[in-house]
Amino acid sequence: MEVVIYTNSGCSACHQAKEFLAQHQVSFVEKSIAKDPSLINELASMGFRAVPVIKVGNETMLGFSAVKLRRMLGL
Repeated sequence: MEVVIYTNSGCSACHQAKEFLAQHQVSFVEKSIAKDPSLINELASMGFRAVPVIKVGNETMLGFSAVKLRRMLGL
């Protein structure tokens, strides 16, 4: 199951989400809008205008909730 997280620099919720994934040894792909501004359009096409956006398989979450992310990952 692929995990993708859209982030921005200086985003505390993004940092928390990445820390959570690392602590639970979940590999993920980080897509940083700071490094690649074209990702803003990708997020907009999915209906999002903020980060973090976390995709786990075909489920997507805006923001960071440890409880919800744990459920999405089946932990």
